[in-house]
Amino acid sequence: MKIGAEKLTGFIDKLRGKKILIVGDVGLDEYVIGQVKRISPEAPVPVLEVGTEDNRLGLASNVAANVASLGGEPWLLGVVGNDSTAVSFREQLKKNKCTDNFLITDEGRPTTRKLRVMAGQHHIVRVDFEKKKFLSSAVEKKLLESFEKSVGSCDAVVLEDYAKGVLSEDIIQKMIALAHKHGKIVTLDPNSTTPVEHYRGVDYITPNTDEALKLSGLNLDDLRTPSDTFHEVGQALLKKLGAKGVIVTRGKEGMSIFTPQGPSEGEHIPTFARAVFDVTGAGDTVIATFTLALTAGLTLEEACVLSNYAAGVVVGKIGCVSADPEELKNYIRDRA
Repeated sequence: MKIGAEKLTGFIDKLRGKKILIVGDVGLDEYVIGQVKRISPEAPVPVLEVGTEDNRLGLASNVAANVASLGGEPWLLGVVGNDSTAVSFREQLKKNKCTDNFLITDEGRPTTRKLRVMAGQHHIVRVDFEKKKFLSSAVEKKLLESFEKSVGSCDAVVLEDYAKGVLSEDIIQKMIALAHKHGKIVTLDPNSTTPVEHYRGVDYITPNTDEALKLSGLNLDDLRTPSDTFHEVGQALLKKLGAKGVIVTRGKEGMSIFTPQGPSEGEHIPTFARAVFDVTGAGDTVIATFTLALTAGLTLEEACVLSNYAAGVVVGKIGCVSADPEELKNYIRDRA
């Protein structure tokens, strides 16, 4: 669909002040960036001459950073450990204007940390410090109690599943039920390793192409390449979830929207990306912008177009970054 630049940029100011309750796996992204000029004499590996080091919010906390950057008020509900990474993580939250009041500390769990070593914009290696396991019943109870106290005061709920163990089927279903009890929409960024049945009842889901294919349960060999049959994926997900909308982010092919009321083949929005350097965190930007837009009164199609533009901004940068409102406005004016 075609929406004028003036109308689109006007939407961005409407996002300000919306309270978004974000639940999911949180973590700290660390970047070590430099240049490779030689191979080590000790082993056939490159030697990185470090130029810069940087810490950023990752996983569900990147959704929070995007909400804050666009003028919203993120309430991040997640679990961290009692360790030095948690201290650095809380510092990053404050730098990004995100509160740490909703975080729960689990003494038996390390704070997820992902270390990326890069030569320029090229990844050399990623090192993950984490423990993938479901929460204990005591910690899960605290998580649900915090959600129940907060959900009535927010404008919408985002569930961000990175399959680290925070979002069990029981938690997801109870949170969806509580959100709907309070009249709140629930959007969800899924993980392809989670059984699709865990997500039933969600209002809107934003998988990428591979996630959509796997969650649909359809034959991957037949549907992995662009074809007239891709709409079967969207329809299968709508049926399995009972959702109001399935929004599939498809990289350079843009975005496909499926709704029970829409055409069976869905609607398609082309990509607005000028260049793609790094897709890390692009899905976080999409769901943050999309959810804010829905709470601001935009239609489903308008929310998708705006979030597609926001994704176009962040994939032109390295690592998890947020969409800045003024940068987004200028980007839309240049591209619309």
